[in-house]
Amino acid sequence: MFVDKATIEIKAGKGGNGAVAFHREKYVASGGPDGGDGGRGGDVVLVPDPNMSTLMDFRYKRKYAAQNGADGTGKRCSGRDGEDLIIKVPVGTVVRDKATGAVMADMTGLDRFVAAKGGKGGWGNSHFATPTRQAPRFAKAGLPGVEREITLELKLLADVGLVGFPNVGKSTLLSVVSAARPKIANYHFTTLFPNLGVVYVDEGRSFVMADIPGIIEGASEGAGLGHDFLRHIDRCRLLVHVVDVSGCEGRDPIEDFKAINAELKEYSEALASRPMIVAGNKCDVASEEDIERFEAYIKELGLPFFRISAAAHQGVRELVNAVSDSLSTLPPITVFEPDFVEPEVDLGSDEPNIEQDGNYWTIDGGWVDTLVQSTNFGDYESRMHFDRIMRTRGLFDKLEELGVNEGDTVNVCGLEFEYKR
Repeated sequence: MFVDKATIEIKAGKGGNGAVAFHREKYVASGGPDGGDGGRGGDVVLVPDPNMSTLMDFRYKRKYAAQNGADGTGKRCSGRDGEDLIIKVPVGTVVRDKATGAVMADMTGLDRFVAAKGGKGGWGNSHFATPTRQAPRFAKAGLPGVEREITLELKLLADVGLVGFPNVGKSTLLSVVSAARPKIANYHFTTLFPNLGVVYVDEGRSFVMADIPGIIEGASEGAGLGHDFLRHIDRCRLLVHVVDVSGCEGRDPIEDFKAINAELKEYSEALASRPMIVAGNKCDVASEEDIERFEAYIKELGLPFFRISAAAHQGVRELVNAVSDSLSTLPPITVFEPDFVEPEVDLGSDEPNIEQDGNYWTIDGGWVDTLVQSTNFGDYESRMHFDRIMRTRGLFDKLEELGVNEGDTVNVCGLEFEYKR
């Protein structure tokens, strides 16, 4: 099964917690705190694999999590970093952030891409020793890793894309000019997924051609199969528009040509403006009058036109040479530039949000998030440190300005406290 789009959930590893430990050695009095730092959480890393051709692997597994960092230990020993999670994807996969739709990376030409960074490890208690607090009994908790949903879109790496209505001979043409063997039959939508073929022109001259499933009117809005596979010609440097000039199915070739171009434009203005060569297929069974009428229309538009019969191998070599010559003047295959901006919130300075609902107060965001994540609420000294930071940074004063009363419930990032003056 050909799968070219998938959405997965990725979660980087959490940083390990800092250790609370004290140096204990014979003949060494008051050794002091020596708790080590927690290890860094593992990253989620995408790596392109040339041996993969679809996103089938992601159809059955949708959640991926990297390893957490290990907790610190005594003797100032840091915890082990979590192992990175390597996820292999096909070459040509475009990675998007599902929430915003922004492009995070194009796995064309990249060796690896870090899609989610692991959390930092927490400090051990050795970092908190001061002249007045020589035996701190608290340490920082590790920070969580990045967690997000991403969309993987496979866009084939082809120089040339064959477009046109169903049953106009695109698959036949690909089978004639390359070693590809797509399914060929005399009915619509024979091609159910894109086929690639390498076209050999001459010594040192070759290109990749993609046969895209037939496009019909309304494809850009989801009709037929074209909507699902139009993305595969996003990268193509050149389009070959195959038209059945014989009208054997009762359609007008000129109207067919207009309809397909309208769908391309509806899908993407950039795609509609891509260089195009028109191939009038089935010329061996078409009348000369019909061919000349269509050829005159195409030449009025200033587009190159070739008479071919893919089934009879007529005019195919001339078309291939023209395609190769045109490609030599065009820029390389399109690589999508990232436009995703990683949220960078300075949690150390941003003010938290405070909301009131009667006697219930909610505080979250800003530097409070980091403080809560770094506090061990099971330790008395760590709780006192938390209380002191909240007080010295003016949060309690702000609550009182807003009218908090003794006994009110204050929810700090999901943790509920009773307010005491």
